[in-house]
This record gives sequence, structure tokens and C-alpha cells, in this order.
Amino acid sequence: MKRNLCIFVILIALFSLGSTPASAQNRYIVRTSGGLGSVLKLCLSANCQVQGSLDGNIGKTYLVTSSQNLLANLLGFVGNLLEQLLGIQSIEPDQLLALPQKPITTIPAGLYDLTPVNYYGTVVIHGYVSQPATQLIRLTDAQNGFNVSGSGIVAVIDTGVDINHPVLAPVLLPGYDFTRNQPGASEWLDVPQLQAASSNSSQTEQPVVVQQSSAAILDQSSAAILDGGPYADFGHGTMTTGLIHLVAPNAKILPLKAFTSNGQAYVSNIVAALYYAVQQNADVVNMSFDVSTPSQALTQAISYANQSGLILVAAAGNENTSAPVYPAALNSNVMGIASTSNYDTRSTFSNYGNTDVWIAAPGEYVISTFPGGTYAAASGTSFSSPLVAGSADLLLTVKPALNQSSAASAFSHAIKLTPDLNHGRLDVYQAISAWLNSSSGH
Repeated sequence: MKRNLCIFVILIALFSLGSTPASAQNRYIVRTSGGLGSVLKLCLSANCQVQGSLDGNIGKTYLVTSSQNLLANLLGFVGNLLEQLLGIQSIEPDQLLALPQKPITTIPAGLYDLTPVNYYGTVVIHGYVSQPATQLIRLTDAQNGFNVSGSGIVAVIDTGVDINHPVLAPVLLPGYDFTRNQPGASEWLDVPQLQAASSNSSQTEQPVVVQQSSAAILDQSSAAILDGGPYADFGHGTMTTGLIHLVAPNAKILPLKAFTSNGQAYVSNIVAALYYAVQQNADVVNMSFDVSTPSQALTQAISYANQSGLILVAAAGNENTSAPVYPAALNSNVMGIASTSNYDTRSTFSNYGNTDVWIAAPGEYVISTFPGGTYAAASGTSFSSPLVAGSADLLLTVKPALNQSSAASAFSHAIKLTPDLNHGRLDVYQAISAWLNSSSGH
């Protein structure tokens, strides 16, 4: 008892140094080897509040809040002492990151190709299945040549999804909303007025360009609602989900809503989504986002997902740089995906270099599903990544014993382009062939 009292006295003295009031609650991610009890002791001494576990019943990663800017400021000063006394391994600010955006100004011809076709049990528009991206990656050759259409679970950490989209609804799992801490992952909860506008639309209007970087088949009233910051990335998750479904139409998709419609997410929500994906037996995770500052909690969550057998794919970023961005730069655990044009050149906006990029995939004017039972087009590495994530599910379907290393090896059998795109541009047929012919996974 005396020892515990001494610990608290020491901690209170240390945390009182330089503590400054703040008008809002500051968020921190705490990693510990001592479980909930050690974090409660920390907060008792440091005047913070434990908001909950980020890793389920593992009990090593927690979100805490404080009205003072002291946890991060004093980390270097008390870090060793905290670990010795309480088992606190790290404390880091809960970063707020934004989805990368790449505006487009032209509506691709495929969005006007509205001819209905049957695609693995649902009716889609011809422009979706026959777009240049699918031809470049030899998707139909792979699906028909190997008689493969997906069978696993692909988790999508994004803005959520249109859970009622007629193309996606048959393959969607319930998912989870980490922005509200509740089951479900509907994008519509962020924009209820847009759902009303969409339900009143005939959904036969011509495409329009809206500020959130997509050319969507919506009526003009819907476009007006989208114009502006709060809804800058509404539809992003439905689009990434639609591209995974395009590649692996029989895969189940687990939508994990970590981002709001303004395109922002706390790292803590992403960390929680990764642990949740493991607990829900996902096989592949798509992460169409990046952040320039590394996070110990994110790195640990990704390592845990890898050790649990998940294949992780991430956007390489749209900053036109070779500087590291995360999670793509965690390249022993994540495949970073750059963007290429429909002419097989690196997209001018795409990040490049071996740090962020394992391979590339088409990412310009890509056509996908959009909320309201419609379709849209967008550009960015956000839309290159899900093409590879869907392809990873196809690899699992033809030979299940896949891990991060063997998936990366299979995808390295790509179409060689420029050295700054590492192994080259995705070729699904070559990747599956390489995986089938490898000695791994027998």
C-alpha cells in the first residue's frame, strides 16, 4: 500500500510540472502491459479519463482524454518511470488525419454507358465492368481463366458504405461504426438530408461534377448538398467497396466506418478497426488513407493483424513524393499501392519510390458504386488500393494458405513500368498464376 502511494505521489508531482489547461478534451492513445488497472492508476494520478479499450479483450491499448496538455509533453520525461511502475509502454496524441483528395474535372465516358448487364447475380452498368482499369489489370482473364470470383472477407476501413446499394447489399456484412461506437457502417448517417434527396430522385439524371472529387450520377439538389467541407468525402467508402466487389464479386465485405463524411478520422478509430477486423475473421484489409507521422499504436495494430494472418493493403498517397507515409511505409507488413493512368504511366499526383510503393494499379477516372444506388468516378491512390485488395482475395480463393509475404511475392509479378513504381502495375492474371505455381501454401 505504501509503495502504491509513493507511485501516485511521484506521478502527481511529475504531471503537475508544466501542465496547462485546455479548453477542449485532448485525446491520447495509451499502450500498456499492465491492463486496464495500470491505465486507471495513470489517470487517477494525471487527471485523465479512460474512454475505453481499442483492442477488444486484449487489454493493451486504450483511448484516454485529458483537459490538460501533459501526457504527450511529459512522455520523454517520465516514460521509463511509467513503464517501470505501471507498465505504460507509450502515450501518443490521437492524431486526426484526412483522406487524400484528387479533384477531377472530366466525366469519363463509362459513366454514360448505362447498359444493364448481369454481374455475378446483380445488375450493374456496363461502364462499371468494362472500364479501362479492369482491362489493364486483366481482370476478366483472371476470373475466367482460373474460375475465381472471391470467397473470403475483405474489411474496408473508410467512411462507411451505402448499405442498401443494390450492387453491394448482397455481399455486405453488418460492419461497425467507430465514429459513433455502434454496430453498422452506413454513410447516410452523416448526411441524412442527402439520403432524402436521393430517395426523391429518379436516379436517371446525367452525371454531374461535385466538389468532393467525384463525378456522380445524382440530381442537382444532391450535388448542391455535397458542395462543401462537411461532406467532402461522402461516398468514398462506397466507392472503395465497389472496386473490391468489382474484382472479387463473391467476397464478403466488412465495412468499418472510421472516417466521417468530411474525410477525417482519429488514429484511435483506425486502430480499433484493425483489431476488430481480426476479431471478425477478415482475410484482407483495405486502407485507402495515409498520414505522414508514424504512430506506435497503428504500427502495433498492423503488426498484430499481420501475425493473425491478415493481408494488408494501403494507398501510397497523393502527395507526389517519395517521403514515407503511413501505413504504406510499413512495407514489411503492408503493401503500398501507387496510381497509374489509363496509359500505363505513373499518375502525376501519386507517391512513388520503394518506401511507399510495392506495386501500382489504375487510379485515374476509376468508375465505382456511389451512394443512392448510383455510380461515380474518381482519381487517387485511394482507388488503386482496393483493386489490389480485391485481387488478394482472389489469391486466397485459388490457394488459401496466403500470408503477407506470399501475397507480396505473387503481386510482384506485375507489368514493369518505371523504377519509381517498384515492381510495376498490377496484373491479376500473372499474380494468380505466380501464386498457384509457388511452393508456398501447399
